[in-house]
Amino acid sequence: MDTGLDAVATGAPAPAQADAAAEPTQAKQAPRDITKLKVEKSCSRGLAGWLGQHRLSLAITSYQTGRIYLVGSDKQGRVSFFERIFERAMGVVGNAQRIYLGGLYQLWRFENVLRPNEIIHGQFDKCYVPRNAQTIGDLDIHELGIRKNGKVVFVNTKYSCLAELSQTHSFKAIWKPKFVSKLAPEDRCHLNGLAMVDGEPKYVTAVCKSDSVDGWRDRRRDGGVVIDIDTDEIVCEGLSMPHSPRWHNGRLWLLNAGTGQLGWVDFEKKAFVPHAFVPGFARGLSIIGNVAAVGLSKPRNQRFEGLQLDDELKKRDADPWCGVQIISLTNGDVMNWIRFEGDISEIFDISFLPNVKHPMMIGLRTAEIRDLITFESDIPAEAPAA
Repeated sequence: MDTGLDAVATGAPAPAQADAAAEPTQAKQAPRDITKLKVEKSCSRGLAGWLGQHRLSLAITSYQTGRIYLVGSDKQGRVSFFERIFERAMGVVGNAQRIYLGGLYQLWRFENVLRPNEIIHGQFDKCYVPRNAQTIGDLDIHELGIRKNGKVVFVNTKYSCLAELSQTHSFKAIWKPKFVSKLAPEDRCHLNGLAMVDGEPKYVTAVCKSDSVDGWRDRRRDGGVVIDIDTDEIVCEGLSMPHSPRWHNGRLWLLNAGTGQLGWVDFEKKAFVPHAFVPGFARGLSIIGNVAAVGLSKPRNQRFEGLQLDDELKKRDADPWCGVQIISLTNGDVMNWIRFEGDISEIFDISFLPNVKHPMMIGLRTAEIRDLITFESDIPAEAPAA
């Protein structure tokens, strides 16, 4: 196991086995060695078969532990967990070829270097290599989207705006809510979630409409909104810490985290329609076909207490989870699940990886990152000697 800690990230493979602006108290605590955190994993009995049958994997991030987990299925029909360490791993979006990951002060791009039907180490069908890490500074970067032109767009929570990468500067602001009067590093409304529609950013979530520094903390219970960035219209309100809007099959799904609910937006009523309750602070959502993967975190003391979620958990005689639940969009039933225990209590984001069965990722402090060299060439092959 590689446990060397780089300034930003390290590789720490473990097969088979946060909002920083919302965490001012953590900054006062002694730093932990995130390479030594112990995390226990368990999952539903049918998860491996379901992932293998649909040729799916999951990318899951936890900024609290600085982990990105790639969860797939191996040749023996078992669930495979492959992890790497990237400090404050937050927003993640990806597919069979590329993964983007937001970190502490960089935005990472990983490329799969394997050809179709090629495997590495006798088992992995995708090998994601870090090819670019653009330094953007600590923007408290949240969710990400990939535009149809291939550019990445991200939620810049510290500056309450949507942004793109800049060749010269930390970021290029492309949109901010009308109620935010200026770009300032003040996390005024806690802009956090992003929904892409037809390859362009379309909807965002914010905890409230505050235009003052850190103003969102006083509006956690019912100040949440969904905004159409094309029209600046608030299309849903009265939410409790909404996160992770996703457009799928003509419907806008999102997580009403303060109530522990997955649901969708009724645009006519500008209201949230609950679909399923999940036992935890819901954050991180990915949808494929007719199922949704929902990230669950244990509510933080002081920061997220006093929300309706607390009452719902007591009513159901349930303890909060840290993990992922895979939920039917037809009836709200939990089809499969992953649970994390130990030195982890929060999940940030999730991305389904279609057509990926057993993925791995190259770490930064490994011999492999030096020795795994791949190339493309326009040089024609030489004719064989006569």
